[in-house]
Amino acid sequence: MTLHITDDPAADELLTRDPLALLIGMLLDQQVPMETAFAGPLKISERLGTLDAAAIAGTDPNRFAELFSQTPAVHRFPGSMAGRVQALCTAVVETYGGDAAGIWTDGDPDGPTVLKRLKALPGFGEQKAKIFLALLGKQYGYTGEGWREASAPYGEEGSHRSVADIVSPDSLQQVREFKRAAKAAAREAAAKPS
Repeated sequence: MTLHITDDPAADELLTRDPLALLIGMLLDQQVPMETAFAGPLKISERLGTLDAAAIAGTDPNRFAELFSQTPAVHRFPGSMAGRVQALCTAVVETYGGDAAGIWTDGDPDGPTVLKRLKALPGFGEQKAKIFLALLGKQYGYTGEGWREASAPYGEEGSHRSVADIVSPDSLQQVREFKRAAKAAAREAAAKPS
């Protein structure tokens, strides 16, 4: 299994082999292109010299925010997102002993349990948690019972709704088209008088 999210082989390789990188990429996936968000863990790793949850959690917050601000920035909101990544890593250390994969492996959890664990993490609301669960099931080898139902509608087979469905440049375009159409429909619905 190799993920193809960023169009950068080194960033995709890190996402593929390091569960924390994938989790951080998902956290960063807001208000920036998906490729930028999921390339963030590689930038963090190169600038900090590690992508260890305890090391990230324990880094001086000002230093960590500076690392996010270096050009090219890890995120368009470097200060707030640096703080969110540190909060996420602190939760991973405190709850899963620093092993991000523990979220979906500790105790052989089913899909609803993994969804609940994800939603308990800083920065993971309902939608982000469902998309990440779908990504685990569709591309990361997670097979816990009920994952498709728990991640609905993102777990739907053959869909092109989110990062969970990106396996090639073509599928990236299909996801972008789906998102554009969804935003246009939402704008149209908002513009209609009630």
